[in-house]
Amino acid sequence: MEKYYGWGLPIDISTQGPEIDRLIYVVHGLMAALFIGWFAYLVIALVRFRQRPGHAATYQLNHFKAPSYVEVAVAIFEILLLVGFSFPVLNHVRNVFPDPAKALQVRIVAEQFVWNVHYPGDDGIFGKTDIHLISGTNPVGLDSNDPAAKDDIVMINQFHVPVHKPVIVRLSSKDVIHSFSIPVMRVKQDVIPGQTIPVWFEATKTGSFEIACAQLCGLGHYRMRGFFTVETEDQFHSWLNSMKPPEPAPANMPTAPAMPAAPPTPASSGGVTG
Repeated sequence: MEKYYGWGLPIDISTQGPEIDRLIYVVHGLMAALFIGWFAYLVIALVRFRQRPGHAATYQLNHFKAPSYVEVAVAIFEILLLVGFSFPVLNHVRNVFPDPAKALQVRIVAEQFVWNVHYPGDDGIFGKTDIHLISGTNPVGLDSNDPAAKDDIVMINQFHVPVHKPVIVRLSSKDVIHSFSIPVMRVKQDVIPGQTIPVWFEATKTGSFEIACAQLCGLGHYRMRGFFTVETEDQFHSWLNSMKPPEPAPANMPTAPAMPAAPPTPASSGGVTG
């Protein structure tokens, strides 16, 4: 089995992954350069200006231009990092959504300590939900009286998507702040009670992966683990069809009233001759 997680970044199976990874590498490269530079300066200062016999400290200020040049260069680089890398990536990921008509739309409702995944069914319309209908068997409060809810599918900790198709996920929470995270998709979004927050992604490779909660959400936070499966289009629809709720049994047809039973035939009496 291929190793997806370990040292460094997990594998990337998202169309957005390359630009996000490039931004991560650039930011960490800048941080590494600053760390090495300041650490080298610290070591040089400690060695050069250490206390030694025959040397006295001087309190006369000497102004050097080199540190100012370094500070200006770092500030310019950080501005370029924001304008040239961060803002374009943020705009593409957060604001440029795919056409909803061509995307799979899913609702995911977080709660302590599971992910409730709600698919709209064949009609592509989510059924109405009501918080007063939430129960152990109805985790999203789906209104069974709504015709659009008849074919809706609700799964717990099981999130299946087709490969090479945009997916729009609308996130919400029942209780506390959670953080929806699929590392291999480079997706991480805080889920805040009272808000519906959309995110989107598109997978480029099939496989079985994990959903994590990246925000401490209570004592059971460690077990808030979901399963993310990327399948081919045919496999996805086959799985979705197998998860459909059973159709209600047809109402019994009225039957004709039963005919009254025929009265018993009296037994014939036999004469006894003597």
